[in-house]
Amino acid sequence: MAASSSFVAIVTLAFLLFFMGSTNAQLSTNFYSSSCPKLLSTVQSTVKSAISKEARMGASLLRLFFHDCFVNGCDGSILLDDTSNFIGEKNAAPNRNSARGFEVIDNIKSAVEKVCPGVVSCADILAISARDSVVTLGGPNWNVKLGRRDSKTASQAAANTSIPPPTSNLNQLISRFNSLGLSTRDMVALAGSHTIGQARCTSFRARIYNETNIDRSFAQTRQSNCPRTTGSGDNNLAPLDILTPTKFDSNYYKNLIQNKGLLHSDQQLFNGGSTDSIVRTYSNNQNTFNSDFAAAMIKMGDISPLTGSNGEIRKNCRKLN
Repeated sequence: MAASSSFVAIVTLAFLLFFMGSTNAQLSTNFYSSSCPKLLSTVQSTVKSAISKEARMGASLLRLFFHDCFVNGCDGSILLDDTSNFIGEKNAAPNRNSARGFEVIDNIKSAVEKVCPGVVSCADILAISARDSVVTLGGPNWNVKLGRRDSKTASQAAANTSIPPPTSNLNQLISRFNSLGLSTRDMVALAGSHTIGQARCTSFRARIYNETNIDRSFAQTRQSNCPRTTGSGDNNLAPLDILTPTKFDSNYYKNLIQNKGLLHSDQQLFNGGSTDSIVRTYSNNQNTFNSDFAAAMIKMGDISPLTGSNGEIRKNCRKLN
């Protein structure tokens, strides 16, 4: 009797583990290996081509993936255009006039559709292009987990509240990342995305004119291209990393130690708080940053994906089938 009941318990446990695993294990690095064997090379060549034309595009594609995953999970919702009867996320405050790279995603999708029509989701294309952007600009490589499907919905309201604004303080950043299953260390590593790309004057104006934890000459340099008056030069750009703005490295953290973080939220990571030691570690050790960044990107890609029969595989990333 004892033997048979323990056998039942083992079978039940195995069954439970299988089902618990299946909710997470639907994403896999070899998801398209037979259904679309040319996928990775197709995405990579299109991403490299786009970055060779404009180095900033790598940062823009990486940011699209962040802004997708932080709003109801990594489901391609950010790519949907507004229509007369559909409101997407592109005009939410964190995306309006700043989210970009949509045409590159369209080009990748077209190229992928040629080699395997109707197979690969736009959500997965975002995940792969984010990785390829980082690698192309000199950053770490990682195996991207795939198998996401595309959402049939979007939420401008969620985009307005879910993506941490550049005015965020350290506790707000930690709290938001924690709520998505990302640790404080993950958050500091992912902030290293700001080693590439540019920000608009409207995002850093208050910092360069009002804050005291900022290097004076750095502030003056930034002020020259970002007038104090709102509405004047709002869209003027400045590099998030003043040292190597188109190279994926750990100089972002070196800047923070010198009080040369461009955004308020950047400098919060090194401002006498709990994350100072992580910033010091990354500033001194590129390899540690690279490995932590890659691990955090994989974790971020696991946020609430649609799998199985949920969602759809969009034919056009901008609209529902």
